Amino acid sequence: MGQGGEPRRAQAYDGELGEAVARAQEGDEEAFAVAYRIVQPGLLGYLRGLVGDDAEDVASDAWLQIARDLGRFRGDGAGFRGWTATIARHRALDHLRRQRARPRGAALEQDVLELPGPHSTHDQALESITTEQALALLARLPRDQAEAVLLRVVVGLDGPAAARVLGKRPGAVRTATHRGLKRLARELGAEGGGEEREEQEERGEREARRARGGRRGRPAQ
Repeated sequence: MGQGGEPRRAQAYDGELGEAVARAQEGDEEAFAVAYRIVQPGLLGYLRGLVGDDAEDVASDAWLQIARDLGRFRGDGAGFRGWTATIARHRALDHLRRQRARPRGAALEQDVLELPGPHSTHDQALESITTEQALALLARLPRDQAEAVLLRVVVGLDGPAAARVLGKRPGAVRTATHRGLKRLARELGAEGGGEEREEQEERGEREARRARGGRRGRPAQ
């Protein structure tokens, strides 16, 4: 995200967060409060994307476990954000099971898409949106895409850390993130041709595949 965006702001606090966690593990309650203040906004935003209005209750359950298991954590500030996101996700899924509900959307799509370079338009969409915009737009995405982008945009995790939280292959999470960002880019007008341009590209790809199939099917002369 751009200047003042949540992920970069979260990452800027990673040094302070790591120091606070280390002190909290030694019993410093004030340091634990510092860690809470740094992590909670992103964690709560992530949970809103999973459980909606029940996010506050699920976050409270997650923090009870975080406090209880803090001594087991090993890592730095960025690692702590990933660890707490994993705990929060488990609590959210437990909550959804209790409510006999399921996270929205489709199953994880296959990792077959050619991914963009590091400075793609879709990554620029990630760099330009706020948490509020993200939550509104992500409600329209399939679950795997929404959750991957939530972890990137709202919690501020990098790709490998998001994959660890989700328990998925990094390539699969990269694909879900890319596809989600591609949709967000269209919504934000980040692609000049919008949906019409993408439809043209997809038609071109289908025609190319049909042409290749036709050539393979021709009998030898």
